[in-house]
Amino acid sequence: MENLKNYIGGELVNATSMKFLDNFEPATGLVYSQIPDSDERDILKAIASAESAIKAWSETSFENRSHFLSQISKCILRDLEALARAESIDSGKPIALARTLDIPRSAQNFSFFADQILNLKSEVFHNENTSINFTESSPLGIVSCISPWNLPLYLFSWKIAPALAAGNCVIAKPSEITPMTAFLLSKICIEVGLPAGVLNIVHGLGPKLGPEMVQNPKIKAISFTGSTRVGREISKMAAPYFKKLSLE
Repeated sequence: MENLKNYIGGELVNATSMKFLDNFEPATGLVYSQIPDSDERDILKAIASAESAIKAWSETSFENRSHFLSQISKCILRDLEALARAESIDSGKPIALARTLDIPRSAQNFSFFADQILNLKSEVFHNENTSINFTESSPLGIVSCISPWNLPLYLFSWKIAPALAAGNCVIAKPSEITPMTAFLLSKICIEVGLPAGVLNIVHGLGPKLGPEMVQNPKIKAISFTGSTRVGREISKMAAPYFKKLSLE
């Protein structure tokens, strides 16, 4: 039985607690892997890792960011069969659906934003004979991405890819009931040499990880897809800090 690991600081590591959660296969009800039972200590480690990486990553050229995202996309397509089987076992959906829709679209997400960052445009406004105003896009810093179970890699990549392309570092939490494709994505990131700390993936339960991912003052934005109830709680926790929110 495979023990999954967190991806923090460019490495695969166990949870600080050294405890694990059972990961059940929906089709059989049997445990087929275990995931780290992480807590706020692991989020703090991930934030520290992202802090050490944010200056260099935010100053990395668009071309280099695009290169990493493109390489991740190519590796996802290369490993399409393994990822599709992992998603099928994790979520219980037909493997044909994962093979033809979910995993290819995940690769396309990385590919799209790899191209998008190379075509980032700025707007310029001329006030006649007085001034020139222009818009400039700059990274926010460290962002949290929390993804649901139903499209495990598809929605996970839809949050992560644009954040990385824009020069942010990411603390990402996949659903604890569909963790396998996120774990395989960690391995791909190591393979392509994504700089340590740029992306950190922490597995575990929402009540243990969510508060630190939302309230920590070093987290500048939060992207969440999930229930209305949890979205409402995130909104309440983030409001005093005026964080940028994307709640679906």
